[in-house]
Amino acid sequence: MKTFVTGASGFIGSAIVNHLLHCGHEVRVMVRPDSLRTNLDGLPVEFVVGDLTDPSSLKKAIKGCNVLFHVGAYYRLWSSNPDEFYSVNVKGTRDIMLAALAANVERIVYTSSIAALGSAPEGQEADENTPFVAAKGRVIHYKRSKFLAECEVKNLIRDEGLPAVIVNPTAPVGPRDIKPTPTGRMIREAAAGKIPAYVNTGLNIVHVDDIAIGHQLAFESGVVGERYILGSENMSLKDILEHIAELTGQSPPYIRLAPNLVLPIAYVSEYWAKLTNGAEPMATVDGIRLARKCMYFSCAKARRELGYSPRPAKEALADAVAWFQESSATAKQTSAVSLGANRN
Repeated sequence: MKTFVTGASGFIGSAIVNHLLHCGHEVRVMVRPDSLRTNLDGLPVEFVVGDLTDPSSLKKAIKGCNVLFHVGAYYRLWSSNPDEFYSVNVKGTRDIMLAALAANVERIVYTSSIAALGSAPEGQEADENTPFVAAKGRVIHYKRSKFLAECEVKNLIRDEGLPAVIVNPTAPVGPRDIKPTPTGRMIREAAAGKIPAYVNTGLNIVHVDDIAIGHQLAFESGVVGERYILGSENMSLKDILEHIAELTGQSPPYIRLAPNLVLPIAYVSEYWAKLTNGAEPMATVDGIRLARKCMYFSCAKARRELGYSPRPAKEALADAVAWFQESSATAKQTSAVSLGANRN
């Protein structure tokens, strides 16, 4: 049985590849020509070059495979070119699913997102049945694109018999977050003592390796056409930052900011990033808008129907902090060695 994985070099994708290998899968991974392969170094996988925006490459890449884990996505809260959210997440998802149908793939696990779900009233948990509602005013492109992508998958399940199970991970944390993800950036900055304040919001935190285990469980036991939230525990941002401060021996932030006070900073940060062609700002308008509500979710269905049993969120945060600290120390040592060599 040969298993094909898109997005394999990324944070969630590489965790899934590692777990699939552990479970005995023969794995083929698709990477772009410029993909950073650090997370796949030394793994016994077959590499093929392809891109979700190039349908012809997908047909070639998936040929001969029995199973598809479609993990690849454009995951960020801001982009200077919003069209990328739709070309990768929506059209790319449809194209890889059509390629899987043409290749007679027998089983598919599609990595959607909680972004494709709605949010529950304050103080409650959303679940797989909470309907997505388009945000009023400014469109949050990542959320909209993931919702539309999931609609494409569901339509193909209904109309073409696509053998796909859908999983919706919450906020992943843990080792190997090399880019990092938006949540990873927050953890890294907090661990370095660079977050002096917080807004009143919350997330469902889950270890990336538990997400990987959840994908395998969905492959084994998931029902075609069903969606399963892969999360762990809901935590307020205040509690998250306090736990990181405890892990790193720092004082937690005590200043609570209203989201509306941070919005002007986010607008300026986005304008400057676009003007200078810079990286995604730490504070984005969409990120602040999302932070107005606690994004709390229940993974009871996955626990009940898949046998999913994630570790506590604080363990996931501890692993993430340890990895970022180790990565920072390694980078400093490498820089010092390089500087010494240059002086000699």
